[in-house]
Amino acid sequence: MRWLALVLTLLAAPADAACRQALALGLDVSSSVDDTEYRLQLDGLAAALLKPEVRAAFLALPDAPVRLYVFEWAGSGPKREVLNWQEIGSAADLAGVAARLRGTGRVAMPPSTAVGEAMLTGLDALAGQTACGRRVLDLSGDGRSNTGPRPRDVRPMLGDITVNGLVVGSDPRSAGDARSALVGELQGYYAAEVIYGPQAFVEVAMGFADFEAAMARKLLKELQFFAVSELGAVDAGR
Repeated sequence: MRWLALVLTLLAAPADAACRQALALGLDVSSSVDDTEYRLQLDGLAAALLKPEVRAAFLALPDAPVRLYVFEWAGSGPKREVLNWQEIGSAADLAGVAARLRGTGRVAMPPSTAVGEAMLTGLDALAGQTACGRRVLDLSGDGRSNTGPRPRDVRPMLGDITVNGLVVGSDPRSAGDARSALVGELQGYYAAEVIYGPQAFVEVAMGFADFEAAMARKLLKELQFFAVSELGAVDAGR
């Protein structure tokens, strides 16, 4: 029944929107992310975009496509654009984005974690996408902000932009209950300090090996959202 409700809300998208949704994805590449985890993150996003159910969600409304933007963030300073705004109108478009992600190599970035600055980067990127029915910033991260403006101080600047989070546990599976507790603490931090807007949510990956599956779940939730009242979730961060 929940799947049926999601499909019905997807079909209820604004008919006059030039695009149904502008979706900016920000990936944490600070020093807590090693080279193996970096590849799991980029390749995991690529694989998530190609999953049949995710592809179907992107392409469900050909007359109101999704626009996609991808950037990397770390500490204070410039952020790295990986994919400029691209309209997703076909399976070939998604395949091209996936190939670009898989071909992207790591570059040096500040070692700290500036979540607030990443939010401002997303705000700047989404500012020009006012023709879209919905504007969403999705930040993936494995730690709390430790430099730059506090995320809670950035939220009042966001207006109608929704911010969702994907938190990633970075401790080994052998840590057991302690690992779950640490991920839970980070999830709570994102829920209290970062996410913002109608139906905002935090998705969880227990480690970077789980990033692909968590990203696919998150994309489905974001792409299938249009009518808040039908799904009855709480307005987060207001």
